[in-house]
Amino acid sequence: MRGGTVVDSTGLRRGDVLVEDGRIVAVGEGIAYPLGTTVLEASGCIVAPGLVDIHTHLREPGGEAAETVETGTRAAALGGYTAVVAMPNTDPATDSAAAVRYVQELARGACADVAVAGAITIGRAGREVVPLAEMTALGVRLFTDDGSGVQDGDVLRRALEAAGPLGVVLAEHCQDDTLTAGGLMHDGAWSRRFGIPGQPAAAEEAMLARDLALVRRTGAPMHFLHVSTAGSVELVRAAKAAGLPVTAEATPHHLVLTDASAASGDPLFKVAPPLRSASDGAALRAACRQGLIDAIATDHAPHTAERKKAPFADAPPGMIGLETALALVWDAFVAGPGEDAPLGLVELFAMVSWRPAALAGLDWDHGHGGPIAPGGHAHLCVFDPTEAWTVDRRATASRSQNSPYDGMRLSGRVRHTVLAGDPVVVDGRAQR
Repeated sequence: MRGGTVVDSTGLRRGDVLVEDGRIVAVGEGIAYPLGTTVLEASGCIVAPGLVDIHTHLREPGGEAAETVETGTRAAALGGYTAVVAMPNTDPATDSAAAVRYVQELARGACADVAVAGAITIGRAGREVVPLAEMTALGVRLFTDDGSGVQDGDVLRRALEAAGPLGVVLAEHCQDDTLTAGGLMHDGAWSRRFGIPGQPAAAEEAMLARDLALVRRTGAPMHFLHVSTAGSVELVRAAKAAGLPVTAEATPHHLVLTDASAASGDPLFKVAPPLRSASDGAALRAACRQGLIDAIATDHAPHTAERKKAPFADAPPGMIGLETALALVWDAFVAGPGEDAPLGLVELFAMVSWRPAALAGLDWDHGHGGPIAPGGHAHLCVFDPTEAWTVDRRATASRSQNSPYDGMRLSGRVRHTVLAGDPVVVDGRAQR
């Protein structure tokens, strides 16, 4: 790989990167390439460890009409991701060792490494804890009932007590269903203006506060999925200040979109948790700049056109985002106008690469997010910050097209993606 600015957890430097047999063998300026070496041009680009998404819905098994492991990982590779964590709200749910093995087998030869997340409860029904030890033995490091929160606090307590000694992390979709019943969008000025039933911020914050109390009691770590409100940010801030073992993620759509879009009634803007107010988005961006948010995760949630064309009240929540995530956060924190100083390159790529890799256990299992240095695994993302492009949801590699960014002009695009030394994306084109 020739030229470019190398960005990793050790800092920034100019240099070429030489890869052999899936490993990095040299980093520096003016490397002499052996005869026959395939050279990927990276001049003017950022060369970073491959991105890692800890919140991806690949839909398989059961939802193949919307996405498969093959199509979802191809979209991931085009977005610069070399690893994704597959959420367990499939049909059937990933709630057993057999289900884990099935998804792992589907992922062989995929365009990105796939780490399997397990459900917390059988069938994601919130009543009986899954066989955590059996699933952990197969490499599962993250357990979540994503799509819904564990409503019964005692069930979650028992899950945390079992998870702690295993060294795994429970991840919560914080949503008190008694407070969101009937709500279609964020409960705020826009929902009231148009008379649309709303979901209050308190629905997220109440469950998050309960979960923090359980973390304090059990000492087990917890990760909070798609934090979306200013109140949640402050709860996470206080928990970290108190030394609790908690982490949190934000999504690109909660960082850059608001409930004003959802008020249009277009189901493409329907998501869970709902798009929040402009002040909530500002609080999330500030939390990212302050290092309070550990990861930016896509929550890539494909749905068929038929399902997303339903009336807003009936359409499922979710939007695709693997191919647009890096450009969106680049615009939000570096290239676009902001309410604060631009975020540094190391800090930005930390949230999309090595910090999520560590959360998912992919740093030591498969070498994702590691420094770009001799001996390291050759999982790489080459990002061209100068390429402006217009999103076309019909051109996505995903099997679904439910992107709310169609027609949006973005700055910066992934040029190459290298997985274990294999160029799976070259000049913006998938090679598999």
